[in-house]
Amino acid sequence: MFTKQLMIRAPRRGLHMVTDDVAQAVRESGVDTGICNVFIRHTSASLTINENADPTAREDLEVFLDHIAPENEPYYRHTLEGPDDMPSHIKSSLTDSSVNIPVLKGELALGTWQGLYLCEHREQPSARSIIVSVF
Repeated sequence: MFTKQLMIRAPRRGLHMVTDDVAQAVRESGVDTGICNVFIRHTSASLTINENADPTAREDLEVFLDHIAPENEPYYRHTLEGPDDMPSHIKSSLTDSSVNIPVLKGELALGTWQGLYLCEHREQPSARSIIVSVF
């Protein structure tokens, strides 16, 4: 088993490709065949696997998440950290806090058009801790 912590700071709110960072950790692990678990240690950011070839797919997903979890809704009670506080938790619940990706021949076995994204849901991003475990 191999575990590595990645610290990633997104430049803005939105979806940010982290496939290469995780793939490097898998290569460092030396595991030829197995499973890679990627876990984010936050409740206002998340992970998702999605289209990585056409950037408009990522942009559309960002717009959709903002549409279904908008800021400044009068029924939100959890607003201590600002208007993006509760929407960030909703978006995080709708995506994933962890993903499992097969490892084949020492590489992530993602599909041709798949990429792994850090979903930063806060307006003022902070460093995010991502734990990569390879079995």
